[in-house]
Amino acid sequence: MITVASRSSLFIYNFVIARKLRAALFTRSARYCSNSDPEALVSCLLFEISSCSSISYCQAIHGRVAKSLDYGDGFIGDCLVSSYTKLGSGEDAQKLFDEMPNKDVVSWNSWISSIARKECIGNCLYAFCRMKSEISVRMKPNGVTLLPVLSACTSTGALDEGRYIHGVAVKWGVLSDTKVANSLINMYGKLGFVDAACVLFEAMPVQNLVSWNSVVAIHRQNGFAQNGLLLFNLMRRAEVKPDQATLVSLLQGYAGLGVGKLGEAIHGYIYRCGFNEDTNIGTALLSLYTKSGKLNASCCVFGEIRGPDRVAWTAMLAGYAVHGCGREAIKLFEHMVNVEGLDPDHVTFTHLLSACSHSGLVEEGKKYFRIMTEVYGVEPRLDHYSCMVDLLGRSGLLRDARELIEAMPMKPNSVVWGALLGACRIYGNIELGTEVAERLFALDPSDHRNYVMLSNIYSAAGLWKDASRVRTLMKEKGLFRNPGCSSVEHGNKLHSFVAGDQSHPEREKIYLKLEELMSKIRKAGFVPKTEFVLHDVDEEVKEEMVNRHSEKLAIAFGLLVTHPGTPLIITKNLRICGDCHGAAKHVSLIEKRTIIIRDSKRFHHFADGLCSCGDYW
Repeated sequence: MITVASRSSLFIYNFVIARKLRAALFTRSARYCSNSDPEALVSCLLFEISSCSSISYCQAIHGRVAKSLDYGDGFIGDCLVSSYTKLGSGEDAQKLFDEMPNKDVVSWNSWISSIARKECIGNCLYAFCRMKSEISVRMKPNGVTLLPVLSACTSTGALDEGRYIHGVAVKWGVLSDTKVANSLINMYGKLGFVDAACVLFEAMPVQNLVSWNSVVAIHRQNGFAQNGLLLFNLMRRAEVKPDQATLVSLLQGYAGLGVGKLGEAIHGYIYRCGFNEDTNIGTALLSLYTKSGKLNASCCVFGEIRGPDRVAWTAMLAGYAVHGCGREAIKLFEHMVNVEGLDPDHVTFTHLLSACSHSGLVEEGKKYFRIMTEVYGVEPRLDHYSCMVDLLGRSGLLRDARELIEAMPMKPNSVVWGALLGACRIYGNIELGTEVAERLFALDPSDHRNYVMLSNIYSAAGLWKDASRVRTLMKEKGLFRNPGCSSVEHGNKLHSFVAGDQSHPEREKIYLKLEELMSKIRKAGFVPKTEFVLHDVDEEVKEEMVNRHSEKLAIAFGLLVTHPGTPLIITKNLRICGDCHGAAKHVSLIEKRTIIIRDSKRFHHFADGLCSCGDYW
């Protein structure tokens, strides 16, 4: 606790230090003045301004300048204005700027730039409009004037103001300035106007590396990552050599699409260009392989990174977590902190606890949750509590999970309660599930997943009226369940299926293959688990419905179009159901294929009739 006495001492200490700094400044500047060396004095003052760390010190320098020099000398006035703004003294900056007698374009640009860094679009535009009205005709504003204003528009989402600046750029004839065009492209792209960004890009007389990187990043940031490879190839044809930023953006765009072959093509280019040891590129590449189901390839990429940083180690840890390799994740973490000497952060612990959750490592998870604070000084956040609730809930420790939520130092959010609701579904706890669902309805009444989860809990228990009531409530709120969709890559294209899909051009062959598969696995002992059809219909209808799930259609298609022995990699937007999980195990044995299915939570690796999750997911 800081006492009155200590505060007084601190004030006196700071006051003495400030006086010493001023004295040193005055002594140094006086020496230069006595030597009749104004250039040396200007250099000294500019250095002092650049290292200024307090408003009072800046005011002392300001006073010295007022006594000895003209504000125009050596751009000292501009530097003082910038320093005042940086230190948060907008009034001093404004007053000084108004006092400056000979403001040129550089002065105005410096002032506007310093205001723009504060991300206050109103003040920035005020300064810009004032400049337009006050500056003389002979001192025409340039493209540099627009850059900080466009940056402020981008960071604050001020689209209308950005369009106004776009118009000014056209009027001033500076749109041909590559930096201005790039800044406009970046603004339109980040605010979601991809078409406007592309029109500007195509109209540029000269497209440099920054231009190409911007347009690649824009397509990634806006559901158009598929166009990234096309842009990448066009960029190379234009003889613009991609750099680190290009490749990282491209890899990040493809990471969530499950397109491993395209990733391999980019990997080849990276290797040929000698970028394979780059930490940022390697991290993005291993994340792409991880999300494409190729964990072994991720490990190889990680091994090639020269001096991986904490981000790279954490990315590899995340890969083990999502693939359910809890023991491997723990081993990697211990090597990271004990051998490499890197300090884990909150993201590292989120993935470590997630790895424990997906592997049922309850005691290990409790241990790392405890030492996270005690040893590493990382305070638990909502993500960590969510992982712990998920870990306890998946293991059937519903009471412990509930007690942990009640002991949280912060208010639990929908993710934390959602983890407990998921556990209630797994273990059929109707009473607790109903209570938790009501809390979730209050927190986020528009999230359809919570209604679906509660409806499934009721349906699994045969409480059809209660399930119907929840579905009716969804309809009244205008909420709809996302249909299950499974995708498999073939011919550099993703082929997607929903349950009972009839849209694929090869549907007849797919269904024939599916019937053949189902016949084979039944003979091998597979029994359909119709309890996963949560509708009150006849048993035969249930079996027909479960046999046409999207995962099974994707498996059948994959077996038709790939060579024997080739692993199948399938991506699903929802969690895999128990019937499809059992069917995939049998198919992997009968067809002698490795089948990798990524659902909304994790990866399942099916081989020789077994799954990597050990039937725990």
